[in-house]
Order: sequence, then structure tokens, then C-alpha cells
Amino acid sequence: MKLMPFGSVLNPSSSSSLRPPMVSTALPPCHARVEASRIDQVWKTIRLNHSIVNFGRLNHLPSKLNYPESVIKYYTDFHGHQRRRTKFLANATIEYSHDSHVSDVIRSQFEGNSLGATWDVIYRYSKVYTLLGNAISIVSISLLAIQKLSDFTPLFFVGLTQAVIGGALANSYVAGLNQLSDIEIDKINKPYLPLPSGELSVNTAIQLTSLYAILGFCVGWSTKSWPLKLGLFLWYAFGTAYSVHLPLLRWKRIPALAAFCVWIVQGAIIPILFHLHAQKYILGRPLLLSKHVFFVFGIMSIYAVVAALFKDIPDVKGDKINGVNSLASQIGIKPVFWLCIGLLEMAYGVAILIGLSSTRFWIRLIMVIGHSIIGCILWRKANLVDLKNNVAIESLYMFIWKLHGVEYLLVPFLRF
Repeated sequence: MKLMPFGSVLNPSSSSSLRPPMVSTALPPCHARVEASRIDQVWKTIRLNHSIVNFGRLNHLPSKLNYPESVIKYYTDFHGHQRRRTKFLANATIEYSHDSHVSDVIRSQFEGNSLGATWDVIYRYSKVYTLLGNAISIVSISLLAIQKLSDFTPLFFVGLTQAVIGGALANSYVAGLNQLSDIEIDKINKPYLPLPSGELSVNTAIQLTSLYAILGFCVGWSTKSWPLKLGLFLWYAFGTAYSVHLPLLRWKRIPALAAFCVWIVQGAIIPILFHLHAQKYILGRPLLLSKHVFFVFGIMSIYAVVAALFKDIPDVKGDKINGVNSLASQIGIKPVFWLCIGLLEMAYGVAILIGLSSTRFWIRLIMVIGHSIIGCILWRKANLVDLKNNVAIESLYMFIWKLHGVEYLLVPFLRF
């Protein structure tokens, strides 16, 4: 039997006469008709996705066409996932084909990219892109304990490394567990994620998440620092209580408890316990919280509450269907959106007032100018967001996390 070129499987412009050889002639007529019907369904899906890709290319031309809003929204949601969807559809075609030669040809096209594709799935499932901000916050709050250059000792860097690695593992565990617990919701809200899209199996996801938990506890118990041990334990505990489907748990269903879970990590564990870890068990100083730490605790608590409320805004539809009573699903998207923006602008205003009260000129300069710029940029971006567009809302949500990272970049210099 003549082998079919790989391009003829994925290219919708190929002649339809090439499709029938994909069904084995050894099958009984009735089964052959069933297989042909299934393959036709896959073929139509490939053609549909190809048209969406072509639309994406046309959308970037100077003379944009006037496409319906529904088509534009579909393209926007799935633009970043064309390669993975094509691979999924190709594998579906293989599944419905009994021609081993064609299967071998198609599989061979993916062998060179298998490692990269695997890493891409793990990267997105573990939300590795969030670890940079996580590392910045831990390093920054640890540097706040530095008082002189001689404090930069090998012990300090060892303790700092333990804190960063432990925090990264805890963050990945919580992100993975949350996706495992929300597969049905994500099929509605975020069907492109690895689990609802079928790119990652549930068993593999459980193994990855369990590995993060085990390694995180190993890091915690390898150190003699009780603040770090307590911080990691609470991180894992509240992350589990937030997501897991167990009696009296899954606190994300209750807005107050959901906000508390996010606050306990971003507003208390990192600013306080990780700072005490650096202060006492890295530098050997008494456990004292300075006014600088209290300022960081206050502003990061506001960021944590905002993050807990804001992240539910684009998920209102799926949350209502699955009985998750977030604040946005109860009182509406617009009130929660502007509540979050108002809380952040209030925090920036307080930071400016504290900066003006400082006796050090360079502190006043950093606090006043820095927070004035951040506040103006946030206000401008917030007023440009279309609250009917989930992509725009999620974009602002990610921008708020960037502002969270910028705030931590200022922390080591906040010495009033």
C-alpha cells in the first residue's frame, strides 16, 4: 500500500481522494463505513482549525476583515494553542486509522519534538512562569534582613537557596492540585489547559503533584529553621484546603476563606516567616519584626486579597455551573473589578504618604515616585479593559502580578 505523506493528513487543501486509503481494506464493510465516518469527522475538525489559523494570519494584515465578534473571540482564546491542537487532531486521526504504515509516518514527524512538547506540557501544568515572581519575593524579603555587607555570608546564601527551592516546590504543588481539582470547571473556563485538553493524563498529573509535595517536605525538614518549616507546612496545608474536594475543605467555594488562603501565603508566610528565616537562622539575629517588615506585610496583604478576588472574575460562568460561589459570581464582575483596583490604589496612596514622612531623601524619592508611577499605570490600564472580554481581564490580572513583583523589587530599599 502506498504511504500517505504527512502533509496530506494535516493540509486541508489536499485532495479528498487521498482520505479513503486511511481505512484498512481488510475491515468488514459495516466497520469500514463507521471508520470512514469517524475519520471524516476528524477531517472536518482539522479543516475548521485550519480556517481559524488562516483567519489569524489575515487578522494581522493591514486590511483587517470585519469578522464577527464570536469568531474573533474564538481565535483570541485559542491562538496560543494551534500547534498543540494540531498534534492532538493528528493523533486522533491515527487512533481511528488501522493503517500501521500511515501511523508510523505521522508518529515519526513528532519524535524530534517529543522532549520539547513534554516539557511544554509540564511547564504549563506546573505554572513555571509564576516561579520568577515567587523567587523575587523570597529573595527580596530576605535581603531586607541585611544590614551591612558582612551579612552576605555563605550561610546566608545556603539558607536563601533552601527558601527559594522550598517556595518553588510548594507553589508548583498548589498550582497542580488546583488544576486536578478543577478539571470539569476548566473544561468550560480554560479548555486549553493540559488536563481539560487531554495533553496530560490525570495519573501523570497526580505523580507530578505528589513529587512536588515530597521534595518540598524534604527541603523543609533538611533545615533547622523552624520559620521555614512552618512556612512550607502552612503553604502546603492551605493550598490543599483551598482546592481539594473533601468534607469541610475546598475553601475556594467561600469568598472569605478563598481570600484567606491566598493571604496566608502572599501576605503572611513570605513577608514574615521567610524574613524570620533569613534574620534568625541565616544571620543569627533575634526574632524581631521591624517597621519595614510591617509595611511589606500590609501592602502584600492587600495584593493577596486583590489576587484572590480578581482571579475569579473571568471564571464566573464555570463557577456558577459548578456551584463555586465566588464574590464575582454573587455581586457581579464590575463591582469586584473596581473594588480590586480601588484597594490597590489605596495601598499606593498609603505608601506615598509613608514615603513623604521619611527623613531620608532617597527613601522619599523611591516611595513617592515609584508608587505614583505604578498607581497611574494601573489606573490607565484598568479604564481600558473591556469587562465583557475575559482575555482582557486575564491580561490585567497578569499585569497586577507583575506589579506585585515590582513592589518586591522596591522592598530591599525600604528602610525608613
